Amino acid sequence: MKSNSLSILRTFSPKEPTIMKIWTFLVSLCALFIGVETNAQDNVINIEFEQFISTIQTEKSILERAESYANYSSLLNALRATNLDKILDYTGEFTVFAPSNLAFEKLSKNTIDRLYDPKNKKVLKDMLSFHIIADKLSASKILKAMCRGNGIAKFTTIQGEKITATLKGIDIVLSDTFGNSAVITTADFNQSNGIIHEVDTVLVPEKNALVNVK
Repeated sequence: MKSNSLSILRTFSPKEPTIMKIWTFLVSLCALFIGVETNAQDNVINIEFEQFISTIQTEKSILERAESYANYSSLLNALRATNLDKILDYTGEFTVFAPSNLAFEKLSKNTIDRLYDPKNKKVLKDMLSFHIIADKLSASKILKAMCRGNGIAKFTTIQGEKITATLKGIDIVLSDTFGNSAVITTADFNQSNGIIHEVDTVLVPEKNALVNVK
């Protein structure tokens, strides 16, 4: 694009009647080319960046990633306690909004103890299922869905309830149907069977009497 614009400027005839006409033409030409070139470059950058990001993935599954990352040890223990770990090792397309260890630490010790009680296995499984979607949703896909939805995007979790994504400043905020919310702190860990986004809070059913946040 730049070489074309320079070529046009070089062939511009110096025999124009007035300096004003030359100046006006040059200003108009520069404005046109800057606008076109900027839009073209923006589009190319966006497309190339998305293609680049989409190709970056490891041979590890989501489960294997969690097993190898110390910051997901609490999540991994919870997944194993509910047998959801087996699902996240399957070949497929999953999105996991993964609470960090710090996110689990926001829950009281009493709550954690009760959630891990074998008789409350279904409660724990339902809670974790709020964080999993049976589709691969990169951060750019979530943002595009929000753009189409006038700033709001809804996705169905494997638990059956919908999770809502909105934008607050530069942060993607996730909310469940009970008013709980979490912020994506690190996005786009591409794995062989999906993608992981780390979140700062555990999403829990408010109606669940077992769950009490500190």
